[in-house]
Amino acid sequence: MTSALNVVPETTEISTGVKDAPAMATGLESALADTYRLLFKTHATHWNVEGPLFFSVHNLTEEQYENLFEAADVLAERIRALGQLAPATLSSIVANSVVQDEETPASAGEMCEDLAADHERVAHRLHALIKIAGEHGDPVTEDLATERAAFHEKAAWMLRSIAKS
Repeated sequence: MTSALNVVPETTEISTGVKDAPAMATGLESALADTYRLLFKTHATHWNVEGPLFFSVHNLTEEQYENLFEAADVLAERIRALGQLAPATLSSIVANSVVQDEETPASAGEMCEDLAADHERVAHRLHALIKIAGEHGDPVTEDLATERAAFHEKAAWMLRSIAKS
């Protein structure tokens, strides 16, 4: 007897013209890992920021973590649309991300600078994904990576602008 609860996810062959879907999925997995790590780090800043910049940093980081949360779903669904499995463990998220945790308490300005640097690192990786997507005939991933890179570039600029206070 087969049960709907016994279905195990698996990779699927696609035929959309994307060359080397597994390679594209690997690039997207890195983007997803960076997004999830940055989501948590941004949320932690939102929770812990104090001082005269509290209101502006608290509100900005809320907008940013909400965007990151939505982006994680879009990135994972793109991986699935390429016929691959999305990451399913926190350890794979941590291992595949360039975002690092800040272990010591920091000032509001230091938190903003640290997040800005992370956004820049993520944007650089997305720029590489844009190039690879173009080379692999994957305009959908190319557009998605371009949109995400624009978000990270703007986030870095906004955070650095606040940190100058």
